[in-house]
Amino acid sequence: MYRERPSRMTGAVVWTRTPSGPAPQPVLPDGCMDLLWSDGRLLVAGPDTGAHPVRTPDATWAGIRFFPGTAPTLLGVPAHELRDRRVELADLWPADRVRRLRARVEAAPDPAAGLEAAALDRAAATGPPDPLIPRLVSALAAGRPVGAVADGTGLGARGLHRRSLAVFGYGPKTLAGILRLQRALAMARAGVPYAEAAARAGYADQAHLARDVRRLTGGPLGRLLARPG
Repeated sequence: MYRERPSRMTGAVVWTRTPSGPAPQPVLPDGCMDLLWSDGRLLVAGPDTGAHPVRTPDATWAGIRFFPGTAPTLLGVPAHELRDRRVELADLWPADRVRRLRARVEAAPDPAAGLEAAALDRAAATGPPDPLIPRLVSALAAGRPVGAVADGTGLGARGLHRRSLAVFGYGPKTLAGILRLQRALAMARAGVPYAEAAARAGYADQAHLARDVRRLTGGPLGRLLARPG
């Protein structure tokens, strides 16, 4: 069973998954990165470009999911280095820092609360987030053309692409497509008819949405909405 709640960290979500109920759906690309905990292990889930299968459905997991573009500063690693990967935190941080975080999570009332508290402290230590990141995400999520976003931010096309690779893990066009898919899925889950969800999310028609769903997730839209992940 999957549960989530808003984090005290702006834009983040704290979640848990326990081995009960139906088999979990694959994790779909959403532009986010996660700090994960399971059975004493600390891992980082990089930004996905496609559906990622849940390979350990019988394990209990806790995590904090970071708003697109915010995790690389906290972790000290460019997002593109973690794209489509699940990496042990010990491969990214010094061993003593990982041991301290593991001890903190184990001492917390629950692992998710421990991860959240550690992320809040890390955010305070690294300083305020780059205000450009939410502007980029908002513009791309709203369906603005990439060229207009590049001009509006003053980065230019090449600068926007470089910045996007570092903070999102992929270029702005890929992120825009992923955010568009998530908009359509959210509406479809809320009961909006597929054709209307496609139009409101910025697709040409329902067939366009269906093609994008299959390209990014490997399956049909109906299967994704059959049950919660």
